[in-house]
Amino acid sequence: MPALGLRGRLMAIGVVGLTIGLALGGVVLLGALSFVLQRTVDTEAFRTADAVALLAAEDALPDPLPVAGGQVRVQVVDGQGRIRAASIDADRLVPMVRPERLNRDGRQRLEVPAERVGLVGPVRVVAVPAGTAADPLTVLVARSMADVRHSTHVVRTILLVAFPLLVAVLAGVAWRVVGATLRPVEALRRGAEEITGRAGAGRLPVPASADEIHRLAVTLNGMLGRLESARVRQRAFVSDAAHELRSPLTNIRTELEVAQRLADRTDWTAVTANLLADTDRLSRLVDDLLLLARLDEAPPARGTGPVELGALLIEVAARYPSPPVRVTPPAGPLWTIGTVEELRRVLANLVDNAVRHAQGDVVLAAEATSTTTGPGVGAYHLVTVTDDGPGIASADRERVFDRFTRLDDGRARDDGGAGLGLAIVRELVRRAGGSITLTDPPEQRGLRVCLLLPALPAEDGQR
Repeated sequence: MPALGLRGRLMAIGVVGLTIGLALGGVVLLGALSFVLQRTVDTEAFRTADAVALLAAEDALPDPLPVAGGQVRVQVVDGQGRIRAASIDADRLVPMVRPERLNRDGRQRLEVPAERVGLVGPVRVVAVPAGTAADPLTVLVARSMADVRHSTHVVRTILLVAFPLLVAVLAGVAWRVVGATLRPVEALRRGAEEITGRAGAGRLPVPASADEIHRLAVTLNGMLGRLESARVRQRAFVSDAAHELRSPLTNIRTELEVAQRLADRTDWTAVTANLLADTDRLSRLVDDLLLLARLDEAPPARGTGPVELGALLIEVAARYPSPPVRVTPPAGPLWTIGTVEELRRVLANLVDNAVRHAQGDVVLAAEATSTTTGPGVGAYHLVTVTDDGPGIASADRERVFDRFTRLDDGRARDDGGAGLGLAIVRELVRRAGGSITLTDPPEQRGLRVCLLLPALPAEDGQR
């Protein structure tokens, strides 16, 4: 079966099912036809027997008994098996049924040999009691079943001849219908082969019919679109990563080549300091790239443990003595669910950016909020990082979260980093089940970063 292919398997299953169905239908048809014809013969025979029994009850039996047709024999026998009256073609000496087989009190249907009656083919005999209690009689009516057998044989022959032809015709029609049904699938296969054989994006043909194949084509096109987007992002990521990695490596190579050419005139202390700075920068870039790669592959790790946001803000702010990073403590403990290392990394990246661009100070704050506008349904805590720097234009506030994105005033790689900090922040915040937005601070210039993190009841966080 697997070697036949889908079309062949569907045809084989359909033809086998059709053959079995037609065979069962033919058997049922022949059985029903034979039953109906036999009941018809019995009904006519009983009608004739009842008419003769009525004559016998009135003691008005004619001799010979009148019957219609040459395939009917009638006898009237008494209790001793003697024939009292018979039709013109019936035997007047030997009864059609032996006396011991007769039931004097009820109507009977019997099968007797054809030679005993003198008819062709199987013979059906019906027996109807008649006469009086003092002189019980039985009316026997025999009718040949040759016509019934012949009719059944003719129908059987027609079915045996017509069924194979019908199966063959229906199989041919089904082959064409199945082929037409699977034509969109073949079109999808050819489209997929063409897309595989060429570079770049492509789309599979979508059939006009709104059926399962149409939905399959739409789903596959959506998958291809997502794969193409992922491939474009991967290429851009690899290109940007290669470019970013090339810069510190080029600086290191240049420093070493210059030091080698100058030989004794080289200030090795300065060279060492420059090499260490480039090495640190290269190390931070590699760490960021590895972290992003892990975040892309790992599922969200929500619910790892309670974290108290007020203490975490104080801990992060203590790392930045100048310019001062002020913390506006919350009114009470604010607990959230997450990984403390990831949330610490989020706040550290945001404070790094704020300190880099701030002209005066940076303010960290956290408060409980009743907003339910986060990524899910429920309560959230609001954490803000506010600086008084130049801020970010509204048109760029979504773009800065893309990887390797630097705004024009932050292009200096030594000061502005590789453009991965905010991308890492967004991924970590998503893993924590929160969201991040950039807004304008109230009553001053600069930028405010708003974090919405899932709220955890205080009693749950202190357990």
